[in-house]
Amino acid sequence: MALLVKLTAFEGPLDLLLHLIDKNKIDIYDIPIVEITDQYLEYVRALDIEDMDLASEFMVMAATLLDIKCRMLLPKEEDEELEEGDPREELVRRLIEYKKYKYMSLILRDKMDETGICLTKDPSLPAEVLNYRAPVNTEELFQGVTLEKLLETYKEIVRRQESKIDPIRSRFSKIEKEPVSVGEQMRTLELTAIKKRKLSFREFLEKDSDKVTVVVSFLAVLELIHYSKIRITQDEIFGEIMIESLEDEDAVIDESIFGEAGNTFEEGESAKDEY
Repeated sequence: MALLVKLTAFEGPLDLLLHLIDKNKIDIYDIPIVEITDQYLEYVRALDIEDMDLASEFMVMAATLLDIKCRMLLPKEEDEELEEGDPREELVRRLIEYKKYKYMSLILRDKMDETGICLTKDPSLPAEVLNYRAPVNTEELFQGVTLEKLLETYKEIVRRQESKIDPIRSRFSKIEKEPVSVGEQMRTLELTAIKKRKLSFREFLEKDSDKVTVVVSFLAVLELIHYSKIRITQDEIFGEIMIESLEDEDAVIDESIFGEAGNTFEEGESAKDEY
């Protein structure tokens, strides 16, 4: 249940106190507590408050005013008065804080009302106006510029660019490798096997031992085994893989199988290694 319920003219006990202060043209820092308390109690008796929570707030404020009134009317020693201070101080602080919030709420309400009457539209300036650029006076622009100043500016730009260069990574380069063909590796391996009759897989890869070539060469071996062109043996686990040709030395190579085996083995879009 909301505590701020709109009454006849007041939204709470602090609002009623501010109304009494403004009505009587009283200085908020010097409130005549007896007069204000009496007027506040008269208003509270006249108000018809059905909300018990809100009514309790008005009654608490009434009790606070009566307490301050009693403390101000009772005689005190000078030392006690200096030690306790002004009993109205806390009430004044609350009233000032409430007045600030109320003032800010009125400003925000006015801002909200103003936004309701604002309209927006798309820009409708002609293209000639949008594209217009003020003419540049080159003589004024280069006034005081000399060759020495231009040279210093150029050197400064070069120094800044050089400071951004990594002395190690800047020397890195990119090595691009030609795509490796499974069919070409099959043809090379078959010709080598026919010529040597028997060789090791390691021997075949003596010149090209990079990762891509090894993979493609292994695929070429499997394809030639599939077409019964070679036979492989391995005497022991992890031992040398020996490749032996199953064709005669004067056999005619069947070129068609190289195209059927597949074209280019690609690693990504092309076989490239960056260093």
